[in-house]
Amino acid sequence: MCDYSLHLVTSRPAKVGDKLVSTKFTNSITRGFAAIGEPNVAVCLLPGTELAFENNVECERTLGILPNKKIGQKVARFREINAECPCAHHDALEFPDGQVIPVTRLCAGQHATVLQLPASPHVVKYAEKQTRDSLVLNRLLAID
Repeated sequence: MCDYSLHLVTSRPAKVGDKLVSTKFTNSITRGFAAIGEPNVAVCLLPGTELAFENNVECERTLGILPNKKIGQKVARFREINAECPCAHHDALEFPDGQVIPVTRLCAGQHATVLQLPASPHVVKYAEKQTRDSLVLNRLLAID
């Protein structure tokens, strides 16, 4: 997903292995991710996408007056927040220790790699069906 404030920015979906950089886009009031070498193209992440940062993540404090906050984590999962508020920022990163940081607070210039995209619902449903079918077949074979 790309935040509502990135609708006027050219965008594309993320791919596994993409090298990204946290960016403040010129035609936007927010930050997001761009691919290395594509500074004016927002890379949209789906909820559940996993990222690995080169260094511990840093973000700006809420008021922006205090020094940047070091998260102390290099791996995060992209997620959506504030779904009930259509005009609020929705893009966020969730870290293994439970911290959730809006992407708009990320310091610009941080490099990350897309490790994994979320499974598509079609693939998950197919795998669940195969598991159910296998369980049924195993039960039938056990009866004989």
